[in-house]
Amino acid sequence: MTESRSLIRIARGVVTGVATAFALCILAPLAFAETLQDISKLLKQGQQTQALEKTEKYLAAKPKDAQGRFLKGLILTEMNHTAEAISVFTKLTEDYPELPEPYNNLAVIYAQQKQYDKAKQALEMAIRTHPSYATAHENLGDIYARMASQAYDKALQIDSSNASAQTKLAMIRDLMSASSRPVANAANTPVAATVAAAKSAAAAPAQPEAKPVEAKPAAASPVAAPAPVVAAESKAPAGNASSEIGKTLEAWATAWSKKNVKGYLSYYARDFQTPGGETRAAWESERGKRLTKPGNILVSIEGLHVAPESADRATVRFRQHYRSASLKTSSTKVLVLVRQEGRWLIQQERVSK
Repeated sequence: MTESRSLIRIARGVVTGVATAFALCILAPLAFAETLQDISKLLKQGQQTQALEKTEKYLAAKPKDAQGRFLKGLILTEMNHTAEAISVFTKLTEDYPELPEPYNNLAVIYAQQKQYDKAKQALEMAIRTHPSYATAHENLGDIYARMASQAYDKALQIDSSNASAQTKLAMIRDLMSASSRPVANAANTPVAATVAAAKSAAAAPAQPEAKPVEAKPAAASPVAAPAPVVAAESKAPAGNASSEIGKTLEAWATAWSKKNVKGYLSYYARDFQTPGGETRAAWESERGKRLTKPGNILVSIEGLHVAPESADRATVRFRQHYRSASLKTSSTKVLVLVRQEGRWLIQQERVSK
């Protein structure tokens, strides 16, 4: 793994934009959603060849599908087919210029090639399309640090006695060393993380903590299917719903950050719809393994918007920021919460636009 790769994060799935193409379209046929989930699972398992074959078949039927194309770019990145990955992400920026993640992933690839000017330009485009895309801002800071390092190196080649340049270069190197973290695959790099991102704890079936995406319609994570309406069990004043839900999600994020597996899982409803349709026991086992991996985790949320559907059901949308030793992502999450036994619990979880 190159030094530059360790400084920039890749995006695993398209998250924002006027027409978020990287979150599964909620209106997409179930068969297509399942196909994208299968591809994401193969990618997470390191079966890139099989994942690529499935993606090609998927795109043969839906050649313009942004989610499938984005997954193809991630797979090619992980397979070190750099030129092809660049082509895929570049074409996505042309077809969906409002999406920041393809620009971000292009920047990651360029950074790995030490083409820092191109990486900077790609990240500036990502930020222009989505000013609140935190991953792109941090990646851009890393690129600036790398470019500064090169400039100070050049200054010292010309004048090795330049004490000021020596001091600044040392500071820059300390900064890069402090922020350096191993980035796995294309899932942890630009677009939301590079391949590592896709392999490591990801959000939404992680599939996308990058998820497959469809083009301009409303997007939904490939992991969850529409959840059944749950009968009301207990009533709560409508005016208190937003406050209660906000406190619940803050506590959920805190338990996740503290790697408190039992506490984290307690925020999911008994009828929670698991991302890949696996059993609840299998899903809990997988989540427990991810949460207990070595290293710190920091999860935070912002921009919480609560849309009550009834006294016992609400849909919430917010921006989720996730950071671990090997992955840094930001994505827009949509959760369906239901009130069960006096508590607001998560019934559905997906990445959206």
